[in-house]
Amino acid sequence: MAARSIASMTLSFGLVSVPVKVYTATESKSGVGFNLMHKDCGTRLRQQYVCPHDGKVVERADMVKGYEFEKEKYVIFEKSELEALEASASHTIDIVSFVPTEAIDPIYLDKPYYLAPDKRGGKPYRLLQEAMKDSGTCAVARWTWKGKQHMVQVRAGNDGLILQTLLYADEVRSQADIGIEETDIQPTELQLAEQLIEQYRVDNYDAAAYKDEEKERILAEIDKKIAGNKITAAPAIEQPGAQVIDLVEALRASLKKKPAAAQQPTTAPRAARKTARAAAPSPEQAEVTPAPKRRSVRRAATEDQPAPARKTGTKR
Repeated sequence: MAARSIASMTLSFGLVSVPVKVYTATESKSGVGFNLMHKDCGTRLRQQYVCPHDGKVVERADMVKGYEFEKEKYVIFEKSELEALEASASHTIDIVSFVPTEAIDPIYLDKPYYLAPDKRGGKPYRLLQEAMKDSGTCAVARWTWKGKQHMVQVRAGNDGLILQTLLYADEVRSQADIGIEETDIQPTELQLAEQLIEQYRVDNYDAAAYKDEEKERILAEIDKKIAGNKITAAPAIEQPGAQVIDLVEALRASLKKKPAAAQQPTTAPRAARKTARAAAPSPEQAEVTPAPKRRSVRRAATEDQPAPARKTGTKR
């Protein structure tokens, strides 16, 4: 089924205008949903809107929208007035600046959309895509949509332009408010942790390699229920209490374990990956043979002196 656009817009910067169509880029694959039923007869319940003033059920045809401007005081809007508010919105995506692609913290990224060229927009569309790709930049723009002005990022994807709405600063909480304590990190611990990261490292992220295993488990249990079986809880796994562990020994033990769920690299040819694995040191060798990093060389030059502890985290 061909994708349907949700809007026609004009992407503009300077005197350049690019007619584009907007498409949703994601769809919700929610978890398993359960309906509310009447316990006595097994009938699915219906949701109704009841007016608390007269206790009557209100049909949809008798509903209007209102805005609460004071406590329990509303101004009512007719359908034509709501349509007028929507009609006054701009149909332009106005680019205000270009920034390095990595300059936008991913925590501000919200909902993504695809942009496709509209009639007579093919050449300027591709020109903008290639220019941003070559320069390593993305556009920051304003987009008014459904009664709200969004700040958006427009970036070059592999197949076209991607628009992604951005959260405003007051919509993102500061991590400093959590109060993460400072911790002393020893050089040996840091070295082992970096080796463990390298052991689990892959070339890219393949979204198709992962699935919602919890959803599949629940659906399998539902199938058993449909077949007439009773669902029983699995035996609880006893969790060990809090223990004081040797972090260095835990890291070394982790290095000896083969990553079970590590995603396999897909960018290198199979023969090249096989050769690379054969040349890679074993976990035991990795413990005594650190990777040739500039930082390790600097430490080796000062090994006669005690290495200072490294601090990480945020002050309270």
